[in-house]
Amino acid sequence: MTEEELQARLEAALPPADLHEVFVEECQDQDVRLRFSPPAGGRWTTAALLSLVDTSLRAAAGLETGVSHLNVTVLRPAQAADVISLSRAIRREGDQVHAETWLFSHAVVEPMLHATATLVRTPWPS
Repeated sequence: MTEEELQARLEAALPPADLHEVFVEECQDQDVRLRFSPPAGGRWTTAALLSLVDTSLRAAAGLETGVSHLNVTVLRPAQAADVISLSRAIRREGDQVHAETWLFSHAVVEPMLHATATLVRTPWPS
């Protein structure tokens, strides 16, 4: 899938509250790099960051998936800046996809959050 195709699928599949002005910077095989703009006021809440995690994981694993297991480690606070996510599908096994995502504030230097997840290709609610 190209960057433009993933961008169009994200915009069509996600509710506006979860988009955060998402921009697909890179999409290769199972690796995806997204950029999200901060909400009005520039402050990222935990709920908003978890929304970015869900979007990033599903962008790498497939938008038809839903998270069934999630482990999140917060490494440092989010800055009032764009968030970049680097995500990849680690293993595909039947209806399950094991994936991970890293979130970075502004630049890919020091991560602020790491998440691993199992996603399931089913008609789960998104």
